[in-house]
Amino acid sequence: MRCLIVTAVDAEAEAIGSIPDTVVVAGGIGRTNAAAATTEAILTRGPFDLVISAGIAGMLPGVELEIGNILVAEACVYAEEGLLTPNAFLDIQGMGFSLGDFDGNAVPIDPDLLDRLPEAIRIGRIATVATCSGSDHQADLIARRTSAVAEAMEGAAVVHAARRLGVPAIEVRAISNTTGDRDRQHWDIKSALSSLAESLPGIIAHLDAG
Repeated sequence: MRCLIVTAVDAEAEAIGSIPDTVVVAGGIGRTNAAAATTEAILTRGPFDLVISAGIAGMLPGVELEIGNILVAEACVYAEEGLLTPNAFLDIQGMGFSLGDFDGNAVPIDPDLLDRLPEAIRIGRIATVATCSGSDHQADLIARRTSAVAEAMEGAAVVHAARRLGVPAIEVRAISNTTGDRDRQHWDIKSALSSLAESLPGIIAHLDAG
């Protein structure tokens, strides 16, 4: 199986290093960079059998996660696309539109890929945000709006771009920090990157074996 891994920054790509039959691309921060880099890599360096959005993420409040844990998205949820009214947030489907061949703001992950993962891997919804949660109010808002357990800035765009080009994709994140009020956040990027590097080869092997 030939795999494309898309990270946001060089530090994530360098931590992952070299994995057989795998191309690692640091595509840039945010959804636009992520979608463009994924599309470019598939079209110019493919074909690929699997695309992985990989990197670090912040855990949202009220979840049973710890810094260093590996999390795979069961769905990648766009957090901002929609309409904010005085009373509620309407996602794209609530507005009567569509982001793609799926419902609402949640880009689905192929259930067959999820079934192939190692049993110990945690699975949950991951929010893709344009603005990270540096306050308790924002972290609570994102958690309620998306039902996600963690947030990052690229996953939905990578998985969505791969989906449009017919390549199965997942999002794999190592928890690097808490969210909420900035002065009370806890961070350990080094441990998260180490955990990501240790886990990815095994995850890919399980997906390939399926």
